Amino acid sequence: MPLLLTRQTISERLASFKSTDRNIRHPMFRHPVGSSPIPAAVLIPIVHRTAQLSILLTKRTSHLKHHAGQVSFPGGRVSDEDANRKITALRETQEEIGLHLDESDLLGRLPEYDIRTGFRVTPVVAWIESPFDCVLDPFEVDSIFEVPMEVVLDLGNYKLSSQSNESEKRYFYRLPHLDHEIWGATAGMLYILASTLLEV
Repeated sequence: MPLLLTRQTISERLASFKSTDRNIRHPMFRHPVGSSPIPAAVLIPIVHRTAQLSILLTKRTSHLKHHAGQVSFPGGRVSDEDANRKITALRETQEEIGLHLDESDLLGRLPEYDIRTGFRVTPVVAWIESPFDCVLDPFEVDSIFEVPMEVVLDLGNYKLSSQSNESEKRYFYRLPHLDHEIWGATAGMLYILASTLLEV
């Protein structure tokens, strides 16, 4: 790996970046969500196996209303019963992929990320020791897979793309990996995670 990342060092680097400066540094990837954004949270699960780290991702089923068939983190909108965004991320992860975690597994969070569908997403980073078991919700999750941390941390792997319509031009990252196409908000949050851990 390009640098030594432990649970402690990841937690420290996330803690040293508590402001929204990372979003300010990437203004083109923030989208207007109106005066009443929908609060949501996702979990960025860092999987630890002997001397190796990876990021766990899901592929959503093709019939969902939002982001159907796309690669994403486990997560969703905040429920009235959720005490905070950390609870939202943990609850949604358990519901979607059957992974039981608690707040002691959490390392920190990244700045909020606004997406075009109106959600304001809080990315919460977790540490998962292998082995672990997942039970996928077949309605929401088609499959899960992992991306090696060295792929995520290599900023040269991220490809800048854009789309235009009559009113605006959208910019977003793509992170190709094997036969998976990671793009949009998921790739954007991975880029911000990598930038934070690399301290660039």
